Amino acid sequence: MRPNTLIHGDCLRVLPELPAESVQFILTDPPYLVRYRPRDGRRVPGDDNDAWLRPAFAQMHRALRADGYCFSFYGWPHADRFMEAFRAAGFRPVGHFSFPKRYTSSIGHVRCRHECAYLLAKGNPERPDNPLGDVIDWQETDNKLHPTQKPVSALLPLIGTYCAHGGTVLDPFAGSGSTLVAARMLGRPYIGIELDATYHAAASRILSWTGNHPLPSEYPISNPQPQETRL
Repeated sequence: MRPNTLIHGDCLRVLPELPAESVQFILTDPPYLVRYRPRDGRRVPGDDNDAWLRPAFAQMHRALRADGYCFSFYGWPHADRFMEAFRAAGFRPVGHFSFPKRYTSSIGHVRCRHECAYLLAKGNPERPDNPLGDVIDWQETDNKLHPTQKPVSALLPLIGTYCAHGGTVLDPFAGSGSTLVAARMLGRPYIGIELDATYHAAASRILSWTGNHPLPSEYPISNPQPQETRL
Protein backbone atom coordinates (compact mmCIF):
# COMPACT_ATOMS: atom_id res chain seq x y z
CA MET A 1 0.00 0.00 0.00
CA ARG A 2 1.50 3.29 -1.05
CA PRO A 3 2.11 6.04 1.54
CA ASN A 4 0.24 9.34 1.69
CA THR A 5 -3.04 7.51 1.19
CA LEU A 6 -6.45 7.98 2.79
CA ILE A 7 -8.67 4.94 2.28
CA HIS A 8 -12.46 4.91 2.54
CA GLY A 9 -13.27 1.60 4.19
CA ASP A 10 -13.55 -0.51 7.33
CA CYS A 11 -10.19 -0.76 9.09
CA LEU A 12 -10.91 -4.39 9.97
CA ARG A 13 -10.85 -5.15 6.24
CA VAL A 14 -8.10 -2.72 5.23
CA LEU A 15 -5.55 -3.29 8.01
CA PRO A 16 -4.90 -6.96 7.04
CA GLU A 17 -3.75 -5.67 3.65
CA LEU A 18 -0.85 -3.81 5.26
CA PRO A 19 2.41 -5.78 5.38
CA ALA A 20 3.56 -6.80 8.84
CA GLU A 21 5.80 -4.26 10.58
CA SER A 22 5.33 -1.75 7.75
CA VAL A 23 4.50 1.42 9.74
CA GLN A 24 6.70 3.18 12.27
CA PHE A 25 4.11 4.95 14.40
CA ILE A 26 0.37 4.70 15.03
CA LEU A 27 -1.60 7.73 16.21
CA THR A 28 -5.33 7.18 16.40
CA ASP A 29 -8.58 8.33 17.99
CA PRO A 30 -10.96 5.33 17.98
CA PRO A 31 -14.62 5.50 19.03
CA TYR A 32 -15.00 5.84 22.79
CA LEU A 33 -17.92 3.34 23.12
CA VAL A 34 -20.12 6.02 24.72
CA ARG A 35 -22.82 6.47 22.04
CA TYR A 36 -21.79 10.10 21.75
CA ARG A 37 -24.36 12.35 20.09
CA PRO A 38 -23.72 16.10 19.85
CA ARG A 39 -26.59 18.52 19.43
CA ASP A 40 -26.24 18.51 15.66
CA GLY A 41 -27.06 14.79 15.59
CA ARG A 42 -23.86 13.55 13.97
CA ARG A 43 -22.68 10.06 14.88
CA VAL A 44 -19.33 8.32 15.25
CA PRO A 45 -19.37 4.90 13.52
CA GLY A 46 -18.61 2.06 15.93
CA ASP A 47 -19.32 4.12 19.03
CA ASP A 48 -22.21 1.87 20.06
CA ASN A 49 -20.33 -1.45 20.31
CA ASP A 50 -16.87 -2.89 20.98
CA ALA A 51 -16.89 -5.75 18.45
CA TRP A 52 -14.15 -4.00 16.48
CA LEU A 53 -11.92 -3.14 19.45
CA ARG A 54 -9.77 -6.23 19.95
CA PRO A 55 -9.38 -7.18 16.28
CA ALA A 56 -8.47 -3.61 15.31
CA PHE A 57 -5.69 -3.34 17.88
CA ALA A 58 -4.46 -6.83 17.03
CA GLN A 59 -4.06 -5.72 13.41
CA MET A 60 -2.42 -2.46 14.44
CA HIS A 61 0.12 -4.39 16.50
CA ARG A 62 0.86 -6.63 13.53
CA ALA A 63 1.33 -3.67 11.16
CA LEU A 64 3.56 -1.72 13.55
CA ARG A 65 7.29 -2.18 13.27
CA ALA A 66 9.13 -4.14 15.93
CA ASP A 67 9.97 -1.88 18.88
CA GLY A 68 7.52 0.85 17.85
CA TYR A 69 5.00 3.13 19.52
CA CYS A 70 1.22 3.37 19.26
CA PHE A 71 -0.57 6.41 20.69
CA SER A 72 -4.31 5.99 21.25
CA PHE A 73 -6.98 8.22 22.68
CA TYR A 74 -9.67 6.26 24.52
CA GLY A 75 -12.96 6.65 26.37
CA TRP A 76 -12.32 6.64 30.09
CA PRO A 77 -15.77 5.19 31.02
CA HIS A 78 -14.58 2.00 29.32
CA ALA A 79 -10.91 2.14 30.22
CA ASP A 80 -11.01 -1.53 31.20
CA ARG A 81 -12.16 -2.63 27.73
CA PHE A 82 -9.50 -0.56 26.01
CA MET A 83 -6.74 -1.82 28.28
CA GLU A 84 -7.85 -5.42 27.76
CA ALA A 85 -7.68 -4.87 23.98
CA PHE A 86 -4.27 -3.19 24.19
CA ARG A 87 -2.77 -6.01 26.24
CA ALA A 88 -4.45 -8.79 24.26
CA ALA A 89 -2.88 -7.36 21.09
CA GLY A 90 0.58 -7.36 22.66
CA PHE A 91 0.93 -3.70 23.58
CA ARG A 92 2.05 -2.50 26.98
CA PRO A 93 1.33 0.99 28.35
CA VAL A 94 4.44 3.14 28.82
CA GLY A 95 2.78 6.54 29.29
CA HIS A 96 -0.56 8.19 29.99
CA PHE A 97 -1.38 11.66 28.66
CA SER A 98 -3.92 14.30 29.63
CA PHE A 99 -5.11 17.14 27.41
CA PRO A 100 -6.78 19.80 29.60
CA LYS A 101 -9.47 21.90 27.94
CA ARG A 102 -10.43 25.52 28.59
CA TYR A 103 -14.11 24.62 28.33
CA THR A 104 -16.58 21.94 29.46
CA SER A 105 -17.33 19.44 26.72
CA SER A 106 -20.05 17.57 28.62
CA ILE A 107 -21.75 17.51 32.00
CA GLY A 108 -22.66 14.38 33.91
CA HIS A 109 -21.53 13.58 37.44
CA VAL A 110 -18.63 15.94 36.71
CA ARG A 111 -17.84 18.65 34.19
CA CYS A 112 -15.64 16.97 31.59
CA ARG A 113 -12.66 19.19 30.80
CA HIS A 114 -9.94 16.92 29.48
CA GLU A 115 -9.10 14.19 26.97
CA CYS A 116 -6.85 11.26 27.78
CA ALA A 117 -4.69 8.81 25.86
CA TYR A 118 -2.16 6.03 26.28
CA LEU A 119 1.29 5.72 24.78
CA LEU A 120 1.68 2.01 24.02
CA ALA A 121 4.83 0.10 23.19
CA LYS A 122 5.38 -2.90 20.97
CA GLY A 123 8.54 -4.65 22.11
CA ASN A 124 11.15 -2.29 23.52
CA PRO A 125 11.27 0.99 21.58
CA GLU A 126 14.29 3.21 22.04
CA ARG A 127 13.38 6.02 24.40
CA PRO A 128 13.32 9.47 22.79
CA ASP A 129 16.15 11.84 23.64
CA ASN A 130 13.66 14.46 24.81
CA PRO A 131 10.45 12.76 26.01
CA LEU A 132 7.25 14.79 26.09
CA GLY A 133 5.56 15.89 29.26
CA ASP A 134 2.35 13.96 29.81
CA VAL A 135 0.12 17.05 29.90
CA ILE A 136 -0.42 18.74 26.50
CA ASP A 137 -2.45 21.88 25.85
CA TRP A 138 -5.72 21.48 23.95
CA GLN A 139 -6.77 23.95 21.27
CA GLU A 140 -10.48 23.98 20.49
CA THR A 141 -11.46 23.04 16.93
CA ASP A 142 -15.24 23.73 17.08
CA ASN A 143 -15.60 20.17 15.70
CA LYS A 144 -16.49 21.58 12.30
CA LEU A 145 -15.48 18.50 10.33
CA HIS A 146 -16.08 15.72 12.88
CA PRO A 147 -17.96 15.57 16.20
CA THR A 148 -14.77 14.56 18.06
CA GLN A 149 -12.22 16.40 15.91
CA LYS A 150 -8.75 16.52 17.45
CA PRO A 151 -6.56 19.64 17.17
CA VAL A 152 -3.54 19.32 14.93
CA SER A 153 -1.51 21.37 17.42
CA ALA A 154 -1.82 18.59 20.04
CA LEU A 155 -0.76 15.87 17.59
CA LEU A 156 2.32 17.54 16.12
CA PRO A 157 4.57 16.98 19.18
CA LEU A 158 3.49 13.33 19.40
CA ILE A 159 4.55 12.59 15.84
CA GLY A 160 7.67 14.70 16.15
CA THR A 161 8.79 12.82 19.26
CA TYR A 162 7.75 9.23 18.63
CA CYS A 163 8.13 8.86 14.86
CA ALA A 164 11.52 9.29 13.23
CA HIS A 165 11.93 11.26 10.01
CA GLY A 166 10.81 9.14 7.09
CA GLY A 167 8.70 6.84 9.26
CA THR A 168 5.14 6.16 8.11
CA VAL A 169 2.31 7.24 10.42
CA LEU A 170 -0.85 5.09 10.49
CA ASP A 171 -4.31 6.20 11.65
CA PRO A 172 -7.00 3.50 11.21
CA PHE A 173 -9.74 5.83 12.55
CA ALA A 174 -8.79 8.91 10.58
CA GLY A 175 -11.97 10.95 11.05
CA SER A 176 -11.44 14.41 9.63
CA GLY A 177 -7.75 13.75 9.03
CA SER A 178 -6.06 15.63 11.88
CA THR A 179 -3.37 12.95 12.30
CA LEU A 180 -2.67 12.90 8.58
CA VAL A 181 -2.43 16.68 8.36
CA ALA A 182 0.02 16.70 11.29
CA ALA A 183 2.11 13.96 9.67
CA ARG A 184 2.17 15.86 6.40
CA MET A 185 3.21 19.09 8.12
CA LEU A 186 6.17 17.23 9.65
CA GLY A 187 7.15 15.52 6.42
CA ARG A 188 6.13 12.00 7.52
CA PRO A 189 4.40 9.66 5.08
CA TYR A 190 0.94 8.63 6.27
CA ILE A 191 -1.76 6.01 5.78
CA GLY A 192 -5.28 6.78 6.95
CA ILE A 193 -8.47 4.70 7.00
CA GLU A 194 -11.94 6.15 7.55
CA LEU A 195 -15.25 4.29 7.47
CA ASP A 196 -17.69 7.18 7.16
CA ALA A 197 -18.02 8.65 3.67
CA THR A 198 -18.72 12.20 4.89
CA TYR A 199 -15.69 12.34 7.16
CA HIS A 200 -13.54 10.70 4.51
CA ALA A 201 -14.57 13.39 2.02
CA ALA A 202 -13.80 16.16 4.50
CA ALA A 203 -10.37 14.72 5.26
CA SER A 204 -9.63 14.26 1.57
CA ARG A 205 -10.46 17.89 0.93
CA ILE A 206 -8.17 19.02 3.75
CA LEU A 207 -5.34 16.85 2.46
CA SER A 208 -5.58 18.52 -0.93
CA TRP A 209 -4.04 21.52 0.81
CA THR A 210 -0.51 21.91 -0.51
CA GLY A 211 1.35 22.84 2.65
CA ASN A 212 2.69 25.99 1.03
CA HIS A 213 -0.23 27.92 2.47
CA PRO A 214 -1.58 28.49 5.99
CA LEU A 215 -3.49 25.64 7.62
CA PRO A 216 -7.06 25.55 6.24
CA SER A 217 -9.79 27.44 8.08
CA GLU A 218 -11.28 24.17 9.35
CA TYR A 219 -8.31 24.09 11.74
CA PRO A 220 -8.59 27.63 13.17
CA ILE A 221 -6.02 29.15 15.49
CA SER A 222 -8.64 30.29 17.98
CA ASN A 223 -12.36 29.76 18.38
CA PRO A 224 -15.24 30.75 20.65
CA GLN A 225 -15.96 28.26 23.38
CA PRO A 226 -18.57 25.67 22.38
CA GLN A 227 -21.91 25.08 24.01
CA GLU A 228 -21.97 22.43 26.70
CA THR A 229 -23.38 19.01 25.89
CA ARG A 230 -25.34 17.33 28.66
CA LEU A 231 -25.15 13.52 28.73
